[in-house]
Amino acid sequence: MSAQINTSSFMIHAKKVIVVLPAYNAAKTLEKTYNEIDFNVVDDVILVDDNSKDDTVEVAKRIGINHILRHDRNYGYGGNQKTCYNYALKIGADIVIMLHPDYQYNPKLIPSMAYLIAKDVFQVVLGSRILGDRAMINGMPVYKYIANRILTWTQNFIIWQKLSEYHTGYRAFSKEVLEKLNLQANSDDFIFDNQMLCQIFYLGYEIGEISCPAKYFEEASSINFSRSSTYGLGVIGTSIKYRLNKWGILKSDIYHKPAEKRIEVIAGK
Repeated sequence: MSAQINTSSFMIHAKKVIVVLPAYNAAKTLEKTYNEIDFNVVDDVILVDDNSKDDTVEVAKRIGINHILRHDRNYGYGGNQKTCYNYALKIGADIVIMLHPDYQYNPKLIPSMAYLIAKDVFQVVLGSRILGDRAMINGMPVYKYIANRILTWTQNFIIWQKLSEYHTGYRAFSKEVLEKLNLQANSDDFIFDNQMLCQIFYLGYEIGEISCPAKYFEEASSINFSRSSTYGLGVIGTSIKYRLNKWGILKSDIYHKPAEKRIEVIAGK
């Protein structure tokens, strides 16, 4: 049986909580992920399908997801998230939690992440695979753990922060933060995640972390070594650009949201 949205669910401190699922070929794991979402806390779910080749959309319809969007082509992981956040804000989200529908991250942590934002402890919360030191025990490949540690240490050193990791795909954001970020200037690829965190730090927000045991299995999403290498170089580049922007040497678009067009209505009906 699929989980059903509890229409009597309460808002946390009058905050509307929306979970976004950026999906690509997630048909095998989507229902299991969805069934563990706590609808006593979550008010709605959005699934954005990035032109999957499997039955992701059909599964989403069957289990009762209210908001299903499908791209006309594959726009990439970052492109998918742009659609997720834009649509969540459009339908009135106050707190947006990104959860991968591949069942790698534990959906049962959603209430904890949401409460930290609803009670103004943090404006951004990450589910960290590294806190608690159980990443490899839970199946993270050794090379990924080593790369994660090296990249995280390097990035903390360059941008002067102390996150346990920058590479988790489990994230919660307040409406305030999402509205201030120039997300459209970010990459449509995997580096989007890293650019987003740097944007958040650039604006002066503090990011909270909670320990999140993650699962590693065949159906869980992953990128190959070549793309991992490209991502790693992108992380270093993003960090250096952040520092140069902080020093005023560069002025990158991702850190400066374009001014909105102002129109004065002189006369009209």
